[in-house]
Amino acid sequence: MKILIGAATAFIITLAALTDTRAADSKIALVAAENFYGSVAQQIGGDRVSVTSILSNPDQDPHLFEASPSVVRQIAAAQIVIYNGADYDLWMEKLLTVTPRPGRVVIVAADLVHKKAGDNPHLCYDPPTMPAVASALAAALAAADPAHNDDYAARLKTFLASLQPLNEKIAAIRSKYADVPVAATEPVFDYMAVALKLKMRNKRFQLAIMNDTEPSARDVAAFEQDLKTHQVRVMFYNKQASDEIVRHLVDLARACNIPVVGVTETAPPDLSFQDWMLRQLDDTATALAGPSS
Repeated sequence: MKILIGAATAFIITLAALTDTRAADSKIALVAAENFYGSVAQQIGGDRVSVTSILSNPDQDPHLFEASPSVVRQIAAAQIVIYNGADYDLWMEKLLTVTPRPGRVVIVAADLVHKKAGDNPHLCYDPPTMPAVASALAAALAAADPAHNDDYAARLKTFLASLQPLNEKIAAIRSKYADVPVAATEPVFDYMAVALKLKMRNKRFQLAIMNDTEPSARDVAAFEQDLKTHQVRVMFYNKQASDEIVRHLVDLARACNIPVVGVTETAPPDLSFQDWMLRQLDDTATALAGPSS
């Protein structure tokens, strides 16, 4: 990811330092690097928080993000910041370094679920992530605003209960399709595939695409062969980062009558985290039930 830090940024940092972290209405200023964390923050904080999600456009490639002066200003003023970690959003780490603020709470999802640089960073698809983030958020908000501790605890309880349909959907797909072979052009969906007990193939190809390196001819050929010979039931691809080879494989899968499921790294702006995940799981279930030969 790219990051822009210059003279304008320095001015904004100075300006933000003169501004209280809370708006006139006393809401807690909270910045989420990605909008799925912002969705959780809004659900836990309710009307006590003002949430800004930096990456919120489902048509944007998160790996090409450039920080604008307004983003720097928002981070500099934030009382609580949430980001992914595991080297997914290094730009946030850099901006936090250049916008120090006493008392600011920083929640790193990767730390909560014991992931590190080099691990698959698409943590929102790993079922344990959001309960951990929500619990950390509730604790941070209660510490910042102890008078409303009971409200945050109640919203946390409601949020955790709202994940039950998601967990039930995962269990239903897993019970019906465990060990079914699938493919993906990038490991965006891999944590969820593990939860569903799907057998993911072509992992070297996925890592090459995620790391912006060219897959080997051997890995491309193996992927193509899997599609042509129906060695996989479904193919997943990242709709936000599609290059020529990925488009070729999507077209080939469709030509071979292999169902294709597009997934995204950020949620559509009109959907909560839960609804976004359920929609993608519904698409997965439909694809798995589709033609396999």
